[in-house]
Amino acid sequence: MKLYKFAKKMFRLQFRIMGWKVQGAENLPMQGPVILAINHVSIWDPLVAACGVPRHVSFMAKEELFSIPVLGMIFSKLGAFPVKRGQGDMNAIRQSLAILKQGRVLGLFPEGTRSKTGELQKGLPGMVLLMEKSQASVVPVKVYGTTNLLTKGWGKIGVVVGKPLTAQMLKAPEGVGNRREWIADRIMQAMIELPKAE
Repeated sequence: MKLYKFAKKMFRLQFRIMGWKVQGAENLPMQGPVILAINHVSIWDPLVAACGVPRHVSFMAKEELFSIPVLGMIFSKLGAFPVKRGQGDMNAIRQSLAILKQGRVLGLFPEGTRSKTGELQKGLPGMVLLMEKSQASVVPVKVYGTTNLLTKGWGKIGVVVGKPLTAQMLKAPEGVGNRREWIADRIMQAMIELPKAE
């Protein structure tokens, strides 16, 4: 998408001026389906995460954002799509699987909502369903410094991209009661263990 490439170029320039740091971008597989599992503390998180990786990312975003005049249209043009939170949104699941089956990158915030404390919350098992159905690898991503980005983010923002996790690497041991919840916890742990960019 021309708009996506243009917006990414402009914002990357802005973030470089602000002194951002990116670490581990080479960990993102350059081909095949990938799920980015990203922590969430600010409305800026998807933009900073997308600028930190070399591939086009299609984001699942809360439905309310798409009803905002102009902004909702921009989100759609950039390839984002809505999800109804707090319920099993089959349309969002189908759209996510379609993106992954095309060998593209899907951006998710597995906590389901922004963290008010900055601490990583429990991950929702829906991302595990998508991983299993699509055979996509999951790449943990940490963004930081995005709270009050325009006023306090100078020299403090960054992105850390972890190594891919596959379904084969995340097999739950026998006897685990909720397999998808166990796998989601392992993915969230991988996100916690990501360091800040040096």
